[in-house]
Amino acid sequence: MSVDPTSSSLNDSNVPKQIIAAGPAEPSALDLDTFLRMAVAQGVSDIHLRVGSPPVMRKDGDITRTKMPPLTEMAIQQFAKSIIPDKILPRLKNKTDFDFSFMLDNICRFRVNLFYEMGRIGLVMRLITLKIPTLEELGHPAVVSRFADLNKGLVLVTGPTGSGKSTTLAALLNTINRTQSKHIVTLEDPVEYLYQSDQCVVTQRQLGLDTDSFPNGIKYALRQDPDVMLIGEMRDRETMMAALHAAETGHLVFSTLHTTDSVQTINRIINAFEPYEREPIRNQLAGVLQGTISQRLVKKAEGKGRLAVAEVMVVSPAIRDYILRDEMGEIYQLLNNAEFEGVRSLNNALYWAYRNQLITAEDALSISENSSELQQMLRGAFHGTNSF
Repeated sequence: MSVDPTSSSLNDSNVPKQIIAAGPAEPSALDLDTFLRMAVAQGVSDIHLRVGSPPVMRKDGDITRTKMPPLTEMAIQQFAKSIIPDKILPRLKNKTDFDFSFMLDNICRFRVNLFYEMGRIGLVMRLITLKIPTLEELGHPAVVSRFADLNKGLVLVTGPTGSGKSTTLAALLNTINRTQSKHIVTLEDPVEYLYQSDQCVVTQRQLGLDTDSFPNGIKYALRQDPDVMLIGEMRDRETMMAALHAAETGHLVFSTLHTTDSVQTINRIINAFEPYEREPIRNQLAGVLQGTISQRLVKKAEGKGRLAVAEVMVVSPAIRDYILRDEMGEIYQLLNNAEFEGVRSLNNALYWAYRNQLITAEDALSISENSSELQQMLRGAFHGTNSF
């Protein structure tokens, strides 16, 4: 096993006492390396390691408890000590929750959350493949690839945790990387997918190692001759302001929000500001927003893997006008009616995937935000569109 290049030898003076106490590796700690390799081979998405429990993994959205022996506290401590990058240890000393990433040889990367439960260490690990999938492999419609052809503006990928936002963004950025000559700057916490500079020059910066915050990272990235910027998450108003400024000054900016649809995304950004700030922010957002992808992962009907199904909103002059006038209900109507190319609601996307036998009706209904409407569509009362 090898950690990120940012790692070097461990300095025990910087390691939390619980991890120092791990002592020599136990057999179960050594077995975790083999377990990770097995999990990668089986297409697992997440791994949970907790004291007193066998390793637990998530595959195709379902949690499964393995038949391995329960993990001891010493085993998890020793494993954590082996994968924590040396450069972040000083930051970890006084924290009980922490995110970092590491590489399992040349097989897979992991995004790791380290936490404590009743005073005992635990880890949740998300697998990140070394090969970045294409938008087509993810199941996105052709319209999504148009966002990679933009020269400026703001594109947001939204959805709940674990809905594949990072993977969709990676696919979009790698499309640009393979087809255009630009400078891409990413700001991530932590760095997830690794890009190999192809037609583009790609600069990846990690919070805590390369910059101290998203707002400052954006500020200084603007002085680094970027064409395209990825902001890992717009988690506060300062980051939102910096992202809007970057998009307004002629850069193409991609980012994420934990929202369920395009209208909620717009409202989340505007409502993050004080009431007296909201009108200028609304005007600014209407001017720079190019589109949103609000996605979910749905089990494939064939029983293996999951499909990205998304509401897609390409901002048109009509939508810009609705944002300016705060007439969000009209945007919902446009999405539901799919009156022009490049727009589809989540229900229309689910219905299309069902009609093409990619997902089951049961899974489609479980994902829908408006299951009664989708039920009518499935019964043939309303056929929506299948032109995406």
